[in-house]
Amino acid sequence: MPATDFHEASSTPSSFGFSILSRRRDQVHSMESTHESTVQEIELEAFQRHVGERFQDLAAADSDELLSIPWVRKLLETFLSCQEEFRAILLNNKSNLNKAPMDRYIMDFFERSVKALDVCNAIRDGIEQIRQWHKLLEIVLCALDNQRSIGEGQARRAKKALDDLTLGMLENKDQNSTVAHRNRSFGHHNAQREHKSFSHFRSLSWSVSRSWSAAKQLQAISSNLVVPKANETMSTNGLNVAVFTMNYVLLFVMWALVAAIPCQDRGLQTHFYLTRQQFVWASPILLLHDRILEESKKRGRRNVTGLLKEIRELDKCALDMSVLCDSVLSKSSEEKERQVRHRVEDVRMVYEAIKNGLDPLERQVREVFHRIVRSRTEGLDSIGRANSHD
Repeated sequence: MPATDFHEASSTPSSFGFSILSRRRDQVHSMESTHESTVQEIELEAFQRHVGERFQDLAAADSDELLSIPWVRKLLETFLSCQEEFRAILLNNKSNLNKAPMDRYIMDFFERSVKALDVCNAIRDGIEQIRQWHKLLEIVLCALDNQRSIGEGQARRAKKALDDLTLGMLENKDQNSTVAHRNRSFGHHNAQREHKSFSHFRSLSWSVSRSWSAAKQLQAISSNLVVPKANETMSTNGLNVAVFTMNYVLLFVMWALVAAIPCQDRGLQTHFYLTRQQFVWASPILLLHDRILEESKKRGRRNVTGLLKEIRELDKCALDMSVLCDSVLSKSSEEKERQVRHRVEDVRMVYEAIKNGLDPLERQVREVFHRIVRSRTEGLDSIGRANSHD
């Protein structure tokens, strides 16, 4: 689908998110001289539009930018922005959250959010795995860069690190597993300050177990995620559409993270049951879904450890440099050394890209984790208080 197509789809007046609200507004004001929107309607329509604009921006990325660390960070920024706007909507409509059918919609969303926390932990493990590969790449640079001459000792040291790197990536491809046994936790940061908030998430505050499956977790998040019924949208004044939208944002972001970052039992078979005309944000999200799937089907990328651009470049550099080191060890020459030095520059570029991007990326994943927890806690507290007043 051309990148321009979703501009037309997102501007169509038949977009579901707007049409129901507009129809209701016309009915309410049909006997009045003015058709001014209510504050709630303006807020909900703005949310739909903003989600569409943010994903449209993500979908405009060229093929070289897509699935790079900067793009994934931009994806997480989009999620956090959508989450904050959605949080404000919930806070402004506390009294409606415990009423049918909104109570069912919001509780389903909170259950999906809990499942997303496990995905965040798995992605954190995947980032740690990339960090270990990055350290091996640093050994290669130390051995080969800025050397007056590249002798057998330097070549052997680099070759050992490259062999370890290649073996580690191959094992990850075969097993689709990372470092879950490390028991790293998002929940351990600021433990005293947030102990109360995270106490009921104790089981989710550790890295995922060895039997955990990213594919099954995504399937669970997408289960029973269906377009809201028109009569329920009318009865909730469109609030259920906002919940459905945030569900889809959550699902797509978790799916894209699993596509990009190494994690256990990766699988991209999750289906997105939408048409591009149903919501203003549907077209760019479906376009991104198609582009990422196409990327996964390219030659040499099936069953890879992750589609992150920097992982692909890391893999290629390791293989190319390993061949060059073998040639230096078998028959050293000035020409061989020149080729190694030239290739070292490519290795340094990959090394710097990972070095500069990995820590900020991990902090963002951690922030997504904490933001999901806080939003869920606030929502449940609001529902509890509303029930106690009934």
